[in-house]
Parts: sequence; structure tokens; C-alpha cells
Amino acid sequence: MNIEATICRLRALEPEDLELMYGWENDMQIWRVSGTVAPFSRHVLSRLIEEQQFDIYATRQMRLVIEHDGQAVGAVDLFEFDPHNRRAGVGIIVDSQHRAQGLGHDALKALEQYARQTLHLHQLWCSITVDNEASLKLFRKAGYVECGLRREWILTSDGALDEILMQKIL
Repeated sequence: MNIEATICRLRALEPEDLELMYGWENDMQIWRVSGTVAPFSRHVLSRLIEEQQFDIYATRQMRLVIEHDGQAVGAVDLFEFDPHNRRAGVGIIVDSQHRAQGLGHDALKALEQYARQTLHLHQLWCSITVDNEASLKLFRKAGYVECGLRREWILTSDGALDEILMQKIL
């Protein structure tokens, strides 16, 4: 499956993506953003890739690779997929060397189109810590609006951070 965007495309995970995912998932710099507290093994990530062959209705999640000029540069996730209430959470990672090039925004737009037209979702949502200015900027630019605040929600070595809830009605 390929979802064409303006400057990138979204595609299904492939076994060849294992090492790339291993690098992203085990980058301690982004663990707080992804809610990770322990490293992922290649075996676990290999099983995740295998599970992506199943329908989102069965797994309640989907990861798509962001490709630009034939190179994998990031990933977008739909998670907590709720077909009854027609909503899902959204997560995104763009490799550090490909940030600030419009790829994240383009990938979000393509994901939204897929969510609306194929999955018939009514809304997408995300949670972002108050100090993650890049993600807040990206989701605001994509039309997400703040709809809530979780006070002192994410514990860090420097103390607790508030988390902003954002949503977009499709």
C-alpha cells in the first residue's frame, strides 16, 4: 500500500525497515515523546513488522513509513484506533537529518486523507508535552487544536511536564 503525498509518500512497513526502526525506537532522546522506558529488541520489532500485515481493525494500530526520494525518513502511526467512535491517535517521527523540510506536515496531510476517505474516521488526536515546540508547531500548522491539558503528566529527570491534548475534526 502506498499513499502518495505532495513531497513524500507513505508505505507499509517492510522487513528491510528493521534496522531503521531499531535505531528510532532505541533513541533515548525520543523515548519521552513515545512513552518508551526500555529498549526494543530486534526480535520484538520484527514481530511488530509482521503484525502490520494484519488489518487495522484487528490490531487497532498501524505504522506507515514516510519515504522521500526513495529513502525512508520517518514514520507515522495510528494507534488506539476506535472504529465505533471513528477516531485514532496519531504519532509521527521524522529522522533528525530530514526535519524542517515539510515532510512531517506533508505526511500528516496524507495520513489525514487516508483516515477520512478509507477508514472513515471523524477525528484524529495527539498528546504533546509543553516543551516539544517542534511537534506543537507541526500539529498546529496541520490544523489540530488544543482541547485539554494534563497537568504534571509526564515525569522527567527535571520534574513533571504538562501534556497538551490536541485534536482535529476531519
